[in-house]
Amino acid sequence: MTSQTPAKFRRIAGDFRTRILSGELRAGDEVPSERALATQYDVSRPTATKALALLRTEGFLTSVQGSGTFVADLNVSRRPRDRYARAKRAGRIYSGNERAEIVAAEVVEHPPSHVARGLALPESTAAIRRRRITWDGEERTEVSTSWFSAELAAPAPRLLSTERIRAGTVAYVEEQTGRTAEYARDRMTARAAGDQDARDLGLKDSSTPVLLVEHTVYDEADFPIEFAEAIYPPGRFTAEQRYSLS
Repeated sequence: MTSQTPAKFRRIAGDFRTRILSGELRAGDEVPSERALATQYDVSRPTATKALALLRTEGFLTSVQGSGTFVADLNVSRRPRDRYARAKRAGRIYSGNERAEIVAAEVVEHPPSHVARGLALPESTAAIRRRRITWDGEERTEVSTSWFSAELAAPAPRLLSTERIRAGTVAYVEEQTGRTAEYARDRMTARAAGDQDARDLGLKDSSTPVLLVEHTVYDEADFPIEFAEAIYPPGRFTAEQRYSLS
């Protein structure tokens, strides 16, 4: 079976989908008119119309008669891949009203066994632990803990500071070490929040179900740079995948 080039309107929709999910375009932002979009992408106006119609059908856009077309309020947290896209486009990993509070940055002499496995560390090897709470406005949307080999403490000392790293920790490690992040793997499970995560997320009940995403970033030698655990409260995470049924 030969692969087919995506229709122009789908490519336009895909571009805006990526910009919305990465946080570059936020809820309430106005998108170009059909006429402006046709000029920007050098396509016919009906093609631009189909692109906007597809995004409205998917729930990414909403139209207000007499006012224009705007980004819908998705009310979701950004996936790691979306934040990386944002960092590459804008040089910072958070956008809009998002901000992160670093609540721990330390060397742990004996990290949990699953962390050591995730970082491919020998037993009884120290690791850097960096824990943060992410806010969107006044709402806590994510609690995450990033783990790194303690060997990075010397070349990347800011990992042990509670100061935010605007471009993201992986970009900082790349800059300081020359290693290149090639790909990442995400594993998703659900569990009860537990006492610590419930406190950090502002949940009243520690038995509230939350989503756990284990996120591992690998370098060009297929060796882990970062192993992270992110906890999301109910209703604050989305993962979408588009695929052919033909």
